[in-house]
Amino acid sequence: MIDDTKPTNLNEKFYYTWNDHLKDYFGSKVMKISLDAGFDCPNRDGNVAYGGCTFCSQRGSGDFAGDRKDDLVTQFHTQKEKMARKWKTDKYIGYFQAYSNTYAPVETLRRYFETILAQDGVVGLSIATRPDCLPDDVVDYLAELNERTYLWVELGLQTVHEKTAQLINRAHDYECYQEGVAKLRAKGIRVCAHIINGLPLETEEMMLETAKEVAKLDVQGIKIHLLHLLKKTPMVKQFEKGYVDFMDQESYTKLVVDQLEVLPPSIMVHRLTGDGPADILIGPMWSTNKWSVLNGIEAEFQKRNSWQGKYYKGVPS
Repeated sequence: MIDDTKPTNLNEKFYYTWNDHLKDYFGSKVMKISLDAGFDCPNRDGNVAYGGCTFCSQRGSGDFAGDRKDDLVTQFHTQKEKMARKWKTDKYIGYFQAYSNTYAPVETLRRYFETILAQDGVVGLSIATRPDCLPDDVVDYLAELNERTYLWVELGLQTVHEKTAQLINRAHDYECYQEGVAKLRAKGIRVCAHIINGLPLETEEMMLETAKEVAKLDVQGIKIHLLHLLKKTPMVKQFEKGYVDFMDQESYTKLVVDQLEVLPPSIMVHRLTGDGPADILIGPMWSTNKWSVLNGIEAEFQKRNSWQGKYYKGVPS
């Protein structure tokens, strides 16, 4: 049965943006400051695999984060000054973005995270990591942080399809991901799931299935990414073998709307698009026009007279 009542939390929009949530929660705009704390990844150093996910850049998907040669305080202020050219605010979330940001002893995590929390105007943290980097003592520390500050943990799922996971060398299965989400939610920690559209050999039906599975998870946010092929990544060889076909903008737009329609209207949308650094981006090149992509998604919602969650069927309790 289709619910034709648009949820009130969407206001005038077609989907529930994280920015709108932050404005409601904090009373003003909040700026996310991307950092590189110098972590590694168990999928790179041989702990679980070598080479990393095939799509992941040499900077561990932190291409727009601070320079890891600088200390965290320097990174924070440098990034803040750059962002201030676009937006004015006095509230910040420290975003530990590059590589796996819980892949270290708790003492190290505490030193890094507390350093950023101590900076003027910092109201919270967002920590990107893998579900296999959540030992009990780390989760206990995250729970402690969650009591003291506004906290998100971002977990890269990318796909629920195990064949694709093997192709991209994700090096953990979907069950591991579910367990990671459960450990965090048992402590009341907000979780943001990352998925990628356009992965090797995936059909649009498979990508939609990933979104439907996310709808069943106890996650509070989602990032929907377009696959970007970057120079010097292992995926370049997969592209040369014909495993990767770039999505065109129209197909991506329609798919994202399909995905949002089956997600709960309560899930905060942290991202719907993005791009890679121009000097290492192989494609798709249309992704560099962020506003064109976002405007296209809103136009598709309007054309359909639809919104996030319109076809969400709910999850049995």
